Amino acid sequence: MKMRLVLFYLCFASLGFAQNKQKPQQYVVLVSFDGFRHDYVKLYNTPNFDKLIKKGVSAKSLIPSFPSKTFPNHYTLVTGLYPAHHGLVDNNFLDRDRAEVYTMSKRALVQDDYYYGGQPLWQYVHKFGLKSASYFWVGSEAPINGSYPDYYYQYDGSVSNEQRIKQVTKWLKLPADKRPQFISLYFSLVDSQGHRNGPVSAGAAQAVEEADRLLGKLMKQISKNDLAINLIVVSDHGMRQLANKQETFLQLDDFVDLNSPDYKVVNSGTHAQVYFSDSSKIDELFNGLSNQQFIKVYKKGKFPEHCNYNVKSNRIGDLIITTAENNKVLSTRNWSPGDSDYIGVHGYDPIIEDMHGIFYAKGPAFKNGIRTASFENIHVYPLICQILGIPIPDDIDGTIEKLSSILK
Repeated sequence: MKMRLVLFYLCFASLGFAQNKQKPQQYVVLVSFDGFRHDYVKLYNTPNFDKLIKKGVSAKSLIPSFPSKTFPNHYTLVTGLYPAHHGLVDNNFLDRDRAEVYTMSKRALVQDDYYYGGQPLWQYVHKFGLKSASYFWVGSEAPINGSYPDYYYQYDGSVSNEQRIKQVTKWLKLPADKRPQFISLYFSLVDSQGHRNGPVSAGAAQAVEEADRLLGKLMKQISKNDLAINLIVVSDHGMRQLANKQETFLQLDDFVDLNSPDYKVVNSGTHAQVYFSDSSKIDELFNGLSNQQFIKVYKKGKFPEHCNYNVKSNRIGDLIITTAENNKVLSTRNWSPGDSDYIGVHGYDPIIEDMHGIFYAKGPAFKNGIRTASFENIHVYPLICQILGIPIPDDIDGTIEKLSSILK
């Protein structure tokens, strides 16, 4: 009898040991190549992206949230919330309570936690004893809910892309009690060239191929590590090519009075928001803009439903002006010819494929060689929670059901 008990406990212990071996601590490295359009891997030479796609998981495209701009979508990726729900409703917007315009160029505002809602992943993982690190992700410089990532840097565009990869490698080599399980990493080079020369250009090709080289270097460093590291590569939006000519640019002051005492206009290029101090004046301007040839105008709460922008937010304008065919730019400056015949623009309706970004992933949590349909970027947050083995909040917009089939 004693011998049977001994054998039973030995079997039980060995089973438990085997189960523990099968479930090591998972790590997630989330990498964003800003402005990397969904079809760049088809247009340009990208052997490392191709390898990632072949051996891992790839989506047809990653659908951004409206507006398809950098700050709102990077913060959506790490909160699982649409911009209208997490508070960064645009790259630039008026906060009525403070009578203050938030812009990316004002560091004091970028670092002010007042503007950031939701629970960013680097803060949420702390609740479950995990550590986090961020290299230049939107929101990581602000003490959101009183918390920063365990390791982070203030944005400095002069820091080389090589240095960023070196630091991520160092984080992954830290002792277990100091090592971050969630890391976010940001690169801007593809977006910068896409704006300057257009997405179909020699400049864009050069930037994409450099991004591919950086990805290859990061993948090589990860492969040297014996941790269970899951690499997720995304972008915040795509890019649309427009002719760099005067007809492309609509002068905003042809439609609104930029010095009006009745309202304030905040321009984002692909759209502009109008904030009224006197709501009785809204209809007058709305009616005056409704029949204009090159623009569309919407009242607050009447924006297209698929954009998920119809919420009671004091940061969304009473009127939203967009370009009618998503092929113009609203401007407050006189046009002048530049060095390129084309430019790249984003911020348009996310339903437009040119606005779509990328989602590629590889690691022990993912199936191999899987291709999935396009999906909204709100679903990346619950996916990462699932991989890290922490509960998925029930107050976010994203769901795990959308992506559960790509996990082992």
